[in-house]
Amino acid sequence: MADIDKRIIRFIERHHVLTLATVSEEGLPYCATCFYAYDRDRNMLVFTSGEETRHGREMERNPHVAAAIALETRIVGRVQGLQICGTAEHGDDNAMHTYLAKFPYAAVMKLELWMLRPDFMKLTDNTLGFGKKLIWKLQEQE
Repeated sequence: MADIDKRIIRFIERHHVLTLATVSEEGLPYCATCFYAYDRDRNMLVFTSGEETRHGREMERNPHVAAAIALETRIVGRVQGLQICGTAEHGDDNAMHTYLAKFPYAAVMKLELWMLRPDFMKLTDNTLGFGKKLIWKLQEQE
């Protein structure tokens, strides 16, 4: 795995809400907002979503997803946002540990965890210069 720029990791770890994009069998897009925790060792974003949700059903049928994390600001020079493409898969014991370490109150809930395994991330960070982009790819796309 190619090294991920520390600034991308720092951005992911400073936030806790992502917008997840899935697609239906008919090709219709859908977005859902999810709390997430980051597993730095495995480079995965862990989130919870029930099988009864639209995005949960769509991930079951098509695990290819996209996500976005944004800093909400009106100051152009502070704009930061991360776009992610990757694959969703069911969470494991490590995912549970990661999620509960960030959100311990979730231990009382029935959690259906998912992991987003990125294969592409692009951070737009205007604090580095207007429109500055940092890009990470799991492997070169053909």
